[in-house]
Amino acid sequence: MSEEYDLIVIGAGMAGTTAANKCASRGWRVGIVDALPYGGTCALRGCDPKKILRRGAEVIDAARLMGDKGITGNGVSIDWPALMRHKRGFTDAVPQAMEDELTGNGVTTFHGTARFTGPNRLEIDGTEHRAKRFLIATGARPRTLSFPGHEHLIDSTDFLNLDELPQRIVFIGGGFISFEFAHIAARAGADCVIIDHGDHPLREFDPDLVELLIKRSEQTGIRVQLATTVTGVIRTATGLDVTVETGGNTFTLGADLVVHGAGRVPDLDELNLDAANIASGPRGITVTGDLQSTTNPAVYAAGDAANTPGKPLTPVAVFEGKVAASNMLTGTTTTPDYTAVPTTVFTIPELNRVGILEQEARDSGLDIEVHYNDTSGWYSNYRVGETTASAKIIIDRSSDRILGAHLLGPGYAELINILGLAIKLGLTSRQLKSMTATYPSIGADLASML
Repeated sequence: MSEEYDLIVIGAGMAGTTAANKCASRGWRVGIVDALPYGGTCALRGCDPKKILRRGAEVIDAARLMGDKGITGNGVSIDWPALMRHKRGFTDAVPQAMEDELTGNGVTTFHGTARFTGPNRLEIDGTEHRAKRFLIATGARPRTLSFPGHEHLIDSTDFLNLDELPQRIVFIGGGFISFEFAHIAARAGADCVIIDHGDHPLREFDPDLVELLIKRSEQTGIRVQLATTVTGVIRTATGLDVTVETGGNTFTLGADLVVHGAGRVPDLDELNLDAANIASGPRGITVTGDLQSTTNPAVYAAGDAANTPGKPLTPVAVFEGKVAASNMLTGTTTTPDYTAVPTTVFTIPELNRVGILEQEARDSGLDIEVHYNDTSGWYSNYRVGETTASAKIIIDRSSDRILGAHLLGPGYAELINILGLAIKLGLTSRQLKSMTATYPSIGADLASML
């Protein structure tokens, strides 16, 4: 058995490494463990590599939009293996860089599978370690699917490591993963189908803008099949057959690749939580508002592994990791501030949200003004040839404060940050309108949206 640590962090993603470095910098003896390369989902298997691949799709889309406006796009195409090498130029260096930062701060790094053997004991590949405190930041994994042939699917990690892009791709699930990957693959020349069992994909986003995004997706060549259930996948001599049911009818889709985009769940199965008396549920470790386990005071949790009000987003994981570390270091009970965290689906164009939905505001009985604008004809979108863009801003009528903002358009992922800051600081729409923006820029559109 090793010496006792002040803290052992389980999971070397953004939440875990943030907390480990912070506590080590204060003189604590800290260990961190992960069975996967250090860096977590965002840096290695999600946000960052995905957006690098999206850049190729952006270039293709930009050329097509300007095809009758002076730009000859003949011959412009994506070389998938070369684009993947570009992606790996970023991701390959991440694990060692993160581990070097940790060890440079005095953190002891472990590689292996961790499981609890008691309230203050953790086993890592057969060796037991003791700690005064633990932070569980193991992230999430694709949820288990039950239909016959589910073993033939690949997940998002596999997709982001494809050496070649197949011609026919079926994405199961109507969330971030399916829409973002389909928008990349379609611009790279693949035939893409998104299958969602519900009537409304991307349910966390404004339904009016989602409808526009679906139409834009279909114009790109992506089929979006709603109210459809996958009943099985079988391998054939020519690829895969995906059997689906919709409206009482059954039919089969031929595919070369089927991608699991049907949701993720906390990655906790290997931890043997019962041995440490750590309560958990479908949404993760059961924690108090200050991220401490409700059943084992030595344990904290952050990011996708914790059952908190926060969205499953990297910035949320980072500030939860910071708050958990601060609470452990100082013995305080600070609660993370989840106000006005923006979120984006990086399709082309991107779909954004911050604050509440229009229907949520009405259901709460709020007296609101809804400022909706079709911005597709505005200068910033005319300039790039984009024909699908809209903005919906929800404003409290009595206070003039912004309650929610929903944007669909190129470059609007940057604009949503300004609106998020306005909500967090309680700025009024009049105050935002008084801002003088550089022109011509997308930010200059904000006053007109309000």
